[in-house]
Amino acid sequence: MIDSLALYDRLAGLMADRPNTYELLGDINMDLALIIRGDSGDSRILLGFEGIQCLRVADFAEGEEKNADCWLEGDLSSWQEMFDDILANGQATGEWTLNALTMFGEKVRLGASDPMGWDKFHRFNQTLQEFFDASSEVLSEEVSDASA
Repeated sequence: MIDSLALYDRLAGLMADRPNTYELLGDINMDLALIIRGDSGDSRILLGFEGIQCLRVADFAEGEEKNADCWLEGDLSSWQEMFDDILANGQATGEWTLNALTMFGEKVRLGASDPMGWDKFHRFNQTLQEFFDASSEVLSEEVSDASA
């Protein structure tokens, strides 16, 4: 689920439904590419943020991450551990925040074609974290549905 467009579509919908949360954080204008490396192939998901919404969730081809402002790249197990932490705690904690994961680039690597892309990731980091943290609701619904 964490490497499917469906999750990020749901997160975009939650972002649109919560303008008060995102207005406090300010406008975000960037394209963020996610590369989730799996044993059976990579998932490549583009998130296009404008204002206080994620208006675009789409697949992209290999190499097109360089067209985004920045990208996050890591193996499926590292992404899964981040989402597991979010599900367990309602938000990413400690070493599982986007900032911590990308700090040394060991689990998830931050890439950008220019310094402005790198800057955008750090400037909008709290909004991005809030976006990913909202997955706690989506994932907890799936856990409930699976156990029912």
